Amino acid sequence: MEPAVRIRQLGKDRVNFVLENVDLAYVASSLVFALLIACSFANSLRRVMMADLPTIAIDLVEFQANTTVLPDEFIAHRLGMVPLLSSNCDEGMRYTRDCTCLAACQYCSIQLKLDVACHSNTTMDVTSNHLEVTPYGTDYNDMGEGEAGDEPSKRGEYFGHPVGKNDPDASPVLLCKIRKGQELRLRCIAKKGIAKEHAKWSPCSAVSFEYDPYNKLRHTSYWFETDARDEWPLSDNAKEEEPPREDEVFDFNAQPRKFYFEVETDGSLGPQEVVMQGLAELQSKLAKIVLALKKTEPDMVAGEPVPEVAATDGWGNGGGWNSTNQPATNTGGWGASPNRGGGGGGGGWGSGGGWASPSQPATAGWNV
Repeated sequence: MEPAVRIRQLGKDRVNFVLENVDLAYVASSLVFALLIACSFANSLRRVMMADLPTIAIDLVEFQANTTVLPDEFIAHRLGMVPLLSSNCDEGMRYTRDCTCLAACQYCSIQLKLDVACHSNTTMDVTSNHLEVTPYGTDYNDMGEGEAGDEPSKRGEYFGHPVGKNDPDASPVLLCKIRKGQELRLRCIAKKGIAKEHAKWSPCSAVSFEYDPYNKLRHTSYWFETDARDEWPLSDNAKEEEPPREDEVFDFNAQPRKFYFEVETDGSLGPQEVVMQGLAELQSKLAKIVLALKKTEPDMVAGEPVPEVAATDGWGNGGGWNSTNQPATNTGGWGASPNRGGGGGGGGWGSGGGWASPSQPATAGWNV
């Protein structure tokens, strides 16, 4: 049976699904390897969803006025961790390294502005809702323009906006608090990236998976005081499998067939998009590995000896800086002078080597 994904629960920012029939034992030569392959596949999917899916996040902050009690670096760090709506980010924005602009443009970044000031006697909360997306060319046009493309047309209406800004049921992210007479004015540049570069680009808050809820495979050793069943309650995933019988014989060949996933996102990407892009990214990585192995695999006949290449350069048998045109002798590492001892092949610090003078025989050590 082929691997399948069965969604049990889908919400606005989380999804619960079952990964079934993940069994690659037919390519394994041992039970241990087959078990590692099955578990590694599930864990690879988890890691890809957490660290390999592109999103956008604030990467550069230009402060114009900051009279709050917090330093610029502190506020910049908090701005970088604000999740931004990044649906279809893979096609809707370029990486900065792939763009021809000088620093940032509409094809590889999003520009946001924040301009707040407190004029009352009450404490004012500065949140992510105060961030406004502004188009390039209105206030700043000093960073050049990249090669024209269709990336902006593939973005949604609120692409690049802070998560929850247009949702009355979502709470904004608190950036700082200011009092009367204080202000905060800055400009932000949001760029595309993945969580392998920085955690701010991760679309997930948490990703977990479980298998074998009854511990039939005995991969977990329970620590308990009196009764393991009472002290280790079963999860809801146990409803998906049959409980073990008391007289059931332990199966040494049993393998995990179901993996129960729980994925929670930060709102930058939807949970369904995270899972689908994660599967596609994992498939792409495996395809690249297979293609690379086919390209580098030598066309060899069984039993045919591998030819050896003789070392003829200066780092081979002839010593450290030996000329490639001279025979590899045992006379030295720093040249081919017949009167000097060598540093390398001639026993640099032993007999016949070292710093011997041209007029004296090559003995040992620091002779002058």
